[in-house]
Amino acid sequence: MMPKALEGQIVMEKTPRYFVSAEAPERVHAMSRGVKLIVVVRDPVTRAISDYTQIISKTPNIPPFEGLVFKNRSTGQIDSQWSPLWIGLYAQHLERWLAWFPRHQIHLVSGETLISDPAGELARVQDFLGLQRIVTDKHFYFNKTKGFPCLKKPEGSSKPHCLGKTKGRTHAPIRPAVVRRLRDFYRPHNQRFYRMVGQDFGWQ
Repeated sequence: MMPKALEGQIVMEKTPRYFVSAEAPERVHAMSRGVKLIVVVRDPVTRAISDYTQIISKTPNIPPFEGLVFKNRSTGQIDSQWSPLWIGLYAQHLERWLAWFPRHQIHLVSGETLISDPAGELARVQDFLGLQRIVTDKHFYFNKTKGFPCLKKPEGSSKPHCLGKTKGRTHAPIRPAVVRRLRDFYRPHNQRFYRMVGQDFGWQ
């Protein structure tokens, strides 16, 4: 489906579900053993709430967040198989990729730093891909309305490129006690992930 690359070109493709797919690592490896993989991760609690916010925007009649997070509310048992929570078990997913690819072929991008310092994160991505650092801080400006940086296009072109309308919206309100329980749940998983990648993302 994808056209062949010419000499000197880099072909990129993105699909968020690849990272959590059981079949993807082996299939990607069969396609290209030398492929470079970029994974954007963010605080799994924040991303779970963001996922839920996205779900209720399309399906407003689903149960409340707390009803989906807990297998048993009285004991506080977390339902780790619920998709928005399961996706945030990064160490579990990365382990499958490390069975097929060496660590140096996988670059991790901090979703939080991508917002606060997009040029810095993209500088590291360009280094990882062996590219000249063309994209710098002059290509970004912060959109206060959305709370995200936007990409400036070359001079003489149309409007800057900002994230779509589904990004930057207010998250569904979640009780602090539920957030604390989720942070307790993810803490050992996050620590394992930090050890695997040699990087502390600072998720509290």
